[in-house]
Amino acid sequence: MNSISYKEEKNISTDELLTLYNDAGWKAYTSHPDKLAGAINNSLFVLTARDGDKLVGLLRAVGDGLTIIYIQDILVLKSYRRQGIGSMLLKMTLDKYSSVRQIVLLTDKKPETMSFYEKAGLKTTDSLGLSSFIRIKT
Repeated sequence: MNSISYKEEKNISTDELLTLYNDAGWKAYTSHPDKLAGAINNSLFVLTARDGDKLVGLLRAVGDGLTIIYIQDILVLKSYRRQGIGSMLLKMTLDKYSSVRQIVLLTDKKPETMSFYEKAGLKTTDSLGLSSFIRIKT
């Protein structure tokens, strides 16, 4: 394996995106490839991780970049997990937006997922006396 390189980029081929998002099982994205590509292009910030030319990870954030960002997607190919790639994507994003008051993300409640974000210094909304609400169109 080559060393992993990280880069801000939005010009990512649809095939690369589909490989990464399919690997994660995120069918809501992969069933609409044009929307996925458009979402990437319209995002505030996209940070990729590559092993040579191969896309192995991605973090996508939306928001205004001044008062709030929302980490929408953070993905690493299954075969590249547990190598610090996701942690580096998150760290680089948190460093870039360190002056932003609210950094938000929504994730599943699996213990390993919760542990990952807690180790990065993020807190659950309930631990802050907050609630979060969502509406998902299926």
